[in-house]
Amino acid sequence: MADRTPPLTVEELHALVAGGEIDTVVLAFPDMQGRLQGKRFAARFFLDEVLEHGTEGCNYLLAVDTEMNTVDGYEMSSWERGYGDFAMHPDLSTLRRVPWNEGTALLIADLAWNDGSPVVAAPRQILRRQLDRLGELGLTAQVGTELEFIVFKDTYEQAWDAHYRDLTPANQYNIDYSVLGTGRIEPLLRRIRNDMQAAGLVVESAKGECNPGQHEIAFKYDEALVTCDQHAIYKTGAKEIASQEGVSLTFMAKYNEREGNSCHIHLSLADKDGSNVMAGDGPGGMSEIMRHFLAGQLAALRDFSLLYAPNINSYKRFQPGSFAPTAVAWGYDNRTCALRVVGHGRSMRFENRLPGGDVNPHLAVAGLVAAGLYGIEQKLELPEACAGNAYTAGYEHVPTTLREAAELWENSPVARAAFGDEVVAHYRNMARVELNAFDAAVTDWELRRSFERL
Repeated sequence: MADRTPPLTVEELHALVAGGEIDTVVLAFPDMQGRLQGKRFAARFFLDEVLEHGTEGCNYLLAVDTEMNTVDGYEMSSWERGYGDFAMHPDLSTLRRVPWNEGTALLIADLAWNDGSPVVAAPRQILRRQLDRLGELGLTAQVGTELEFIVFKDTYEQAWDAHYRDLTPANQYNIDYSVLGTGRIEPLLRRIRNDMQAAGLVVESAKGECNPGQHEIAFKYDEALVTCDQHAIYKTGAKEIASQEGVSLTFMAKYNEREGNSCHIHLSLADKDGSNVMAGDGPGGMSEIMRHFLAGQLAALRDFSLLYAPNINSYKRFQPGSFAPTAVAWGYDNRTCALRVVGHGRSMRFENRLPGGDVNPHLAVAGLVAAGLYGIEQKLELPEACAGNAYTAGYEHVPTTLREAAELWENSPVARAAFGDEVVAHYRNMARVELNAFDAAVTDWELRRSFERL
């Protein structure tokens, strides 16, 4: 990774704390679901104690379900192992102010065991390992993520009490690219944009989307780890800002039967001089490295789908004609394909269209890098591009359920070679936990169809 100036330096933090402008420091890490988990410290205590030595957190934080219930099946954390601690070490390059919380700064932590060894199943460590492998080739990954969300006029508490049914979307019809539509909630969008800018993220734009109340705020691409950290900060911050404004928003992949929330991920490769090595003299302006890298995406896409679509709800997005992909195919600027090649020259890159708004960015980008490295190592040949409608062209289908994706992941020699047995087992168990919970649940769909009529 190149040296970079953090949004806030330690020296600046000392001055802000001494001047009374900062009184709270949040130290957090992304968990399996991509959520920020951690502690809020008194700023002076953080500077005196935590800055140098770090802090501790219960290792069950990487061994719970979405509702924070302890579950079995995890090697690293269990009742039998006593649910001990792991260490949280601040990454000073991530230090920044959090404008939406008064007097607050934030850092992302790396996790380690008491002997100093890394927690290999932690999402940030999984990504670091793949980026290190890429670095051995003299390359870095440049990444941008495009998160969609749906805004409701109900507060989070009102939505909970209503069981998330009959909520009022902020817009009543399709406002894709509509300036009028975004203007309806511009105070919220503007506050999110400005607060993220003040937190060190580079905001590009905001636009309306298709589902009523659906919007997207886009940020400039950056080095892979930086983008993924900022993605997690943005998701947390957007929800906190929405709550402060008396509304709610969701990033879930498929809220209703209309268009889901996507999170398209763009990736390019740079050499040590910062030049885009994906551009070249080959077909479509692609280099040989890009062709191998893209071929690796296709080869590993089904096996790695658990990293791109990690929840049961994720797979509800993959419907024909929905702008969410169903085909393991690539094309030039073709939104019917899972992989879309865009740009030229310096901007040459590809977009993976599988992930939804529920994705863990650290895991997904780790998957993209690992798949690309597989393509480079095996010198895989890129098949012909899809020039038409990939939905109807007879390509291999992306997994249609979490169960299918988890089985592909568990039995994938490519996944085991890239990530190791511990990581494969850890995230296979995450899927098992979710599937068992869902299989035991009685849904509204079953009640409506069965209560009287069966």
